[in-house]
Amino acid sequence: MKYLLSFAGLIFSSSLFSQEVFPDIENKSELEIYNRKVVINKSEKTGLVEQIDFNAKKGDGLAIFKNIEFENGTIEFDVKGKDVLQQSFVGVAFHIQNDSTYNAVYFRPFNFRKPERTSHSVQYISHPKFTWQKLRTEFPEEFEKTVSPIPNPDEFFHARVEVKWPVVKVFVENSDKPSIEVKMLSTFKKGKVGFWVGNGSDGKFKNLVVKSVDQ
Repeated sequence: MKYLLSFAGLIFSSSLFSQEVFPDIENKSELEIYNRKVVINKSEKTGLVEQIDFNAKKGDGLAIFKNIEFENGTIEFDVKGKDVLQQSFVGVAFHIQNDSTYNAVYFRPFNFRKPERTSHSVQYISHPKFTWQKLRTEFPEEFEKTVSPIPNPDEFFHARVEVKWPVVKVFVENSDKPSIEVKMLSTFKKGKVGFWVGNGSDGKFKNLVVKSVDQ
């Protein structure tokens, strides 16, 4: 079975049937939200969800899609942070077990154009055990890299996360070369998908597409 989810709806497809379902995101019933206020923005023309905005708050924040069970495949989305030091950590969590246990990849836009910090632009983590602090200390430069090409840190940019256990790759702006490619460190291999922001960070997300494939 393969499925694709975008803000426009949830599409299931197989050789036997095709079904389209539109999640009720208007009242956030399809989201589990942790440690943030989230604003759902809809298109005036179509009435479909166009964008999800997080406010800034101490600690990490999550908006988990209840109806996605993900193991291997791709997660694509557009994301906007900001070029403000230590105030912009934006990405996606996957294989989510609960609000504190998951794999994730995220970006630090404030490092994109800073030569002295550019190698800390995109990061893999696996909470709760493998935080960025632990990974940077014990595996320096292995689980965080420079993004290529370098997006405008104050504008939306496109990201594609490819998961094929145990490897995760992250591509930026439709590049065919991954900005980062690592072996995941979790013992869990599947779970939910959600947008993620880090400590003190807000963030904006749109155009989510999830394709789950059997391995």
